[in-house]
Amino acid sequence: MSGMKHQNFGERLNAAKNAKQAMAEKFRQRPGLDDPAVAERRAARASVSAARDARLAEREAKRLADDARMTAEREARAAEQAKQEELQAEQDARMAAEKIVEDARLEAERKAARDARYAARKARK
Repeated sequence: MSGMKHQNFGERLNAAKNAKQAMAEKFRQRPGLDDPAVAERRAARASVSAARDARLAEREAKRLADDARMTAEREARAAEQAKQEELQAEQDARMAAEKIVEDARLEAERKAARDARYAARKARK
C-alpha cells in the first residue's frame, strides 16, 4: 500500500466511500433491541441498579435508626442528669435546713449557758 501523499483524489474518495460502507455494514450487523443478548444485558444492568438502590435504601434506614437511637440515648442521659440535679438540690436544701436548725440549737445552748452563768453570778452577789 502506498503512503497517503502518493494517492490521487479519486483513490482518496474511493477509500472514504469504502470506509463509510464498512461503518454502515458494521452498524447494520449490531443486534436489535429484541435480540436475546441485548435483553440479557439490559436485565443484568437493571438487576445491578435495583441491588444498588436496595443497598442505598438499607444504608439510609440504618442511618435513620442510628439517629433515632442516639437521640433516645441523649434524651435518657438528659433526663437522668435532670433527676440527679433535682436529687442534689433536695439534698442541698435538706442540709441547709439542718444547718439552720443546728445553728439555732447551738445558739440556744450558748444563750442558756450564758443565762446560767449570769444567774450564778447574780446568786453569788
